[in-house]
Amino acid sequence: MNFRIGFEKEDRKTVFGYWDSILTNQQWTEGKYTRLFEEKWAEYVGCKYAVAFNSWFGAALAALEYFGVRGRSVICPSNTFIATPLAIVKAGGSVLFQDCGRHDLCLQLPFSERDAVGVFLVHIGGHLAFDVERISDYCKAKGLFLIEDCAHAHGADWNGRKAGTWGDCGIYSFYATKTITTGEGGMLVTDNEALCEFAKQYRNYGKFSYQVKGGNYRMSEFTAALGVVQTNRVDDIVAWKNEYVERNYKGEYSLVQFPPGMTSGYYKCITFNRIENSTGKVYDQPCHRLMKKRVYLPNTEWVAKNHWCLPVFYKGGELESA
Repeated sequence: MNFRIGFEKEDRKTVFGYWDSILTNQQWTEGKYTRLFEEKWAEYVGCKYAVAFNSWFGAALAALEYFGVRGRSVICPSNTFIATPLAIVKAGGSVLFQDCGRHDLCLQLPFSERDAVGVFLVHIGGHLAFDVERISDYCKAKGLFLIEDCAHAHGADWNGRKAGTWGDCGIYSFYATKTITTGEGGMLVTDNEALCEFAKQYRNYGKFSYQVKGGNYRMSEFTAALGVVQTNRVDDIVAWKNEYVERNYKGEYSLVQFPPGMTSGYYKCITFNRIENSTGKVYDQPCHRLMKKRVYLPNTEWVAKNHWCLPVFYKGGELESA
């Protein structure tokens, strides 16, 4: 299979129409398409608020600074992309790396909280962390904030509940390789109105009170217009990926076995078989090693060595003609 962005030919006319409207109205940022993308994504996820950013990282920083992590520790799995712990560090916090499960590659209980003020839970590969419910309940009982890293989790659900709705907020990525992409971009989702308002100010230098010490993390109207169209496609893309995995891989490979009622968005199709046609690994270098932290995480080390990814690129064999 060849990588192909999940963008249909028939959607081009719609996007070009939106872009023409933007050019005509001459409002290239902070306009109606950003608001529409936020509204549609909030409705899709099933939360009250969504705030668009120009990157996952900007949205993550906004959440971490809202929760006041400076000088404090945040629990984070080592089996994640380096962006997750780097966001904690950039927000002034310290990373308390924890182990993952071998069965789902995600953070699991029990873990050591020590002096931590919150948890950054990462959904890996397209499915939800199997311990998401227990971790959510644990955080509420202990007074810890919970941020869900949903960068891989477009289209994932558990009995109809989407990623980003168990924690205080969820952070989505719309980077070029994601199931739903705008090239670059991110979204913070939450039911917390105060966090929503903080995030909106944070992405725009703290305007207009300037009490929030943010920066420029705005999403352009052109990018948001792509997001509006792409949101309409997420269910189709996820359904295609699930059907492809069912038809081509189940029964032949040792795949992640999901709990009853869980659907994966299949950002990655993870197998525990060593394969030749692998598209690589989700992560082959745990973050605690990249950041030179001396900590014993046996499951994380095992996962890094014993998983591979089967090709599941959306319509990858149906290359468009030039």
